[in-house]
Amino acid sequence: MYQYILFDLDGTLTNPKIGITSCVQYALRKFGIEEPDLDKLEPFIGPPLLDSFREFYGFDDEKGQQAVAYYRERFSDIGLFENAIYPGMVQMLERLQKSGRHLAVASSKPTVFVKRILEHFGILAYFDVVVGSELDGTRVKKEEVVEEALRQLLYGGNQVNDVSTEMLTDRKEIDDMCMESRHDIVMVGDRKYDIEGAKAYRIDSVGVAYGYAADGELEEAGADMIVGTVEELERVLMR
Repeated sequence: MYQYILFDLDGTLTNPKIGITSCVQYALRKFGIEEPDLDKLEPFIGPPLLDSFREFYGFDDEKGQQAVAYYRERFSDIGLFENAIYPGMVQMLERLQKSGRHLAVASSKPTVFVKRILEHFGILAYFDVVVGSELDGTRVKKEEVVEEALRQLLYGGNQVNDVSTEMLTDRKEIDDMCMESRHDIVMVGDRKYDIEGAKAYRIDSVGVAYGYAADGELEEAGADMIVGTVEELERVLMR
């Protein structure tokens, strides 16, 4: 039975398509690039923004950083709330919490935005720990986010209340703890980055096919389980 459950945010807890793709569209327009089809910008949902601007539009580091800044101009006030929580998610989180599970959010999105989104949907209180990236561009890789979330879950920190445990323990200690309790811990996400983050610590992973993974992406990444609905996800997590 899973006691510690880490959730990705975008494409897992909420559907952020309109907000993310519209903000990418806004940033690209600042460089004279017009992309009217938001569907073509779906690959931006999941990975760090800077990596996506580099990969999909060939931006160098300086141009990519500027694109991220433009993205946040719109996202911080508008795009943040162009979002929808998946049906059945609130009820699932409530039942998981009542059953005694310890829940965390582990997202590549900046922590300040993650918390505002969770507050907006009234689900922040379900999570013992909320970990995201930093606005300065640090801790954006999913492995780093998972590491910090595990550090706080397993060693008693609470990111929701801004208690930092960054210096509390090192990676080897976390890795050893995960080896002892690996079948008690699971990462839930919709992209390969979530699965890879789980594999870095040899914990179980559940891929959610209702998110934004490409066909075969979760299978190729090696997800331990793949579910198609929130209801199916709850059955896996509550068993």
